[in-house]
Amino acid sequence: MRSIIKTGLGTATAAVVGALASQDADSRWYRRLSKPPFQPPAVAFPIVWTLLYTDIAISSAVTIDTLNDEMRHIDAAAFERALAVNLVLNGAWTWVFFRAHRTGAAAITAAALTVSGADLVRRAAPASPPAAAALAPYAGWCAFATALSAEIWRRNR
Repeated sequence: MRSIIKTGLGTATAAVVGALASQDADSRWYRRLSKPPFQPPAVAFPIVWTLLYTDIAISSAVTIDTLNDEMRHIDAAAFERALAVNLVLNGAWTWVFFRAHRTGAAAITAAALTVSGADLVRRAAPASPPAAAALAPYAGWCAFATALSAEIWRRNR
């Protein structure tokens, strides 16, 4: 688990960036949005995201370390770059949605995040099937977030 500090710092940074922007989650603008009935209660989001960020950090570290142990340094570096892109998209969504109030752009950002999350699963699978399986719920949550974002955009155009 040599990479856990790096992946932990990356996911913690994304979490802090997202938390800073989502302080507006109780804003008048957000409260007035029409939200779909499948939106989870507000209390679910910090719980789910804490678990997912922990999962991303650990599963990514396992994947990177396994690739490096197998002397697949190019693949390890490619995974690290893909993870960095994913974490930037992750943090960006909250700024686009909560701060910029751009629901359509947020839906597009969430879709890009979903593709990026699925790509992490794909990249992890050859190195560590258990790490890939552990990352799958993250990609699934991002797909759910995309559907939720798109529906909020549709309802509030």
